[in-house]
Amino acid sequence: MIDCREITEADNAAVAALVRDNLKARGLDIPGTVYFDEGLEHPSDFYNNDERRYYVIEDDGGQVIGGIGFARFEPMKDTAELQKLYLSDGAKGSGLGYVLIDFVEEKRREAGYKVSYLETHDNLQAAIHIYEKKGYVEIERPKEVVHSTMNRFFRKEL
Repeated sequence: MIDCREITEADNAAVAALVRDNLKARGLDIPGTVYFDEGLEHPSDFYNNDERRYYVIEDDGGQVIGGIGFARFEPMKDTAELQKLYLSDGAKGSGLGYVLIDFVEEKRREAGYKVSYLETHDNLQAAIHIYEKKGYVEIERPKEVVHSTMNRFFRKEL
């Protein structure tokens, strides 16, 4: 069992770097992605309220090596968007992505959500593979999409 904990202000820089490093490595350090979101510098300010949560996992040395979150997705009833599932290069291929998804799906059920929604991009093939293996089904692009560069959309009944 992994030990996830809620993000704190002390994690902000590590989480922002994790997100940006992953996006840059996949050619997604471009406008229309979370890479340029104003709130990325201070994710703890956005998360950790009744409708939004973000969790991090650390290595044995206390370094943040991954994270995952969720936030209410207003356009769809009883739906929370899976957000910012990122792992450090050293944590990739370890199965942690699957574990983090299971963890955050349980947290969303506890919060009363019935459906999971997510946005991703063709360049993130490893993530798409994980989502499909976890039972996510591709859907048409919702008209409410904020990150205009994202081109793949999935949903799953929780």
